[in-house]
Amino acid sequence: MSDALFQSHLKHLPLINRGKVRDIYGIDDAHMLIVTTDRLSAFDVVLPQPIPGKGEVLTRVSNFWFARTAGLTPNHLAHIPLETVVPDPEERSTLGERAIVVRRMKPLPVEAIVRGYLIGSGWKDYQRSGAVCAIPLPSGLRQADRLPEPIYTPSTKAAVGDHDENVSFEQTADLIGADLAAQIRDVSLAIYAEAAEYARSRGIIIADTKFEFGLDKAGRLHLIDEALTPDSSRFWPADQYQPGTSPPSFDKQFVRDYLETLDWDKTPPGPELPAEIIAKTAEKYREAEHRLMPSTSA
Repeated sequence: MSDALFQSHLKHLPLINRGKVRDIYGIDDAHMLIVTTDRLSAFDVVLPQPIPGKGEVLTRVSNFWFARTAGLTPNHLAHIPLETVVPDPEERSTLGERAIVVRRMKPLPVEAIVRGYLIGSGWKDYQRSGAVCAIPLPSGLRQADRLPEPIYTPSTKAAVGDHDENVSFEQTADLIGADLAAQIRDVSLAIYAEAAEYARSRGIIIADTKFEFGLDKAGRLHLIDEALTPDSSRFWPADQYQPGTSPPSFDKQFVRDYLETLDWDKTPPGPELPAEIIAKTAEKYREAEHRLMPSTSA
């Protein structure tokens, strides 16, 4: 594992954007370099300290899922060796296993969220209304209950520092067209079903997840950004799952739970994290990877 990387600095590639977690560089008209840093965002605020090794875990886990779901939808990976675009060994060593070369896509302004269990904002919504994002659910469900079937609850894609906003499927159809909206919904549900079944066999429940998609120049849909990581999903240990309570998780929910104990209004700047919270969070990310991909080290 390389040293923690809060922000990347590459001299010979133009920086396109720094997101909450990812730094994106231009390579040419058809390709970009994405560096998944060790930054951590919670409540849409980037926290001031990195989580060592987090970016490498996210990159390896995403690549695993990109390969596993390639039969369901194409993705943005370009399979170009990193050394061809970052030839300087010293610069390359700062990136560790955090960088991938991808094909340029036109990103779509929708976050595709699939929920298989009643937790988080969905649980709060259900307690208020008996529905999640206006999708009615049976009465009497408990916190963390498995839903009768997974549901698709899209949201808008917010800028850094802003909050995503839940929208209806019909609103996404108005935004990007009915056919494309339906394709995103159907592909998202198919990927979740495939991933949830595999993860369960590895002792992990994927409670919910979000995907992002883009279009190539031919208008074909591609999975982009990341896939089924501890940043974009809730991962629960199946052997500790018990409906009626919020299960322990292998993701940044651990940090969110800690932040909820603070007197912080969830606006920038984010609070400093104690060393033990940083270490425990890094451990949770590594354990999620190890459970999903047993060939990796814990």
